[in-house]
Amino acid sequence: MAPLLVLLGVFGATIAWLRLRRGRWLLAPAGRAAAAAMFVFTGVSHFPLAESMAAMVPPAVPAPLLVVYATGVLEILGGIGLLVPRTRRAAAWCLALFLVAVFPANVYAALNRVGLGGHADGPGYLWLRAPLQVFFLAWVVGFGLVADRPRKGE
Repeated sequence: MAPLLVLLGVFGATIAWLRLRRGRWLLAPAGRAAAAAMFVFTGVSHFPLAESMAAMVPPAVPAPLLVVYATGVLEILGGIGLLVPRTRRAAAWCLALFLVAVFPANVYAALNRVGLGGHADGPGYLWLRAPLQVFFLAWVVGFGLVADRPRKGE
């Protein structure tokens, strides 16, 4: 739940700060800043929790520890990329694909009761995790890809 708290907390703080600073509600920049913070947070967490996260990687995937480190770096880079106008769309696409790609690891971890996060609770955890993953995916697509598209007549 920590990533959700980071996402919503940074969104609230950023939207308030932008309202005070610019005098209007700027949802898209606040949404991107929140997603960036969440992905940097989760990416950084891959390093101190690497051994535990490696247990979530299905056995068919080689070098699970390397995968954990690599995905941590990718999350950090993706989060930073959301903040850079030139890389925003590519970062959003990559993070959306990343969220889809890592979901099977969450399923594997829940089915095998891997003791990280709520995964040890077993398959019931997926009733929470699956909608949360869809929410994160929608957030990245909404604020990273859709929110800045020019509107007709602009």
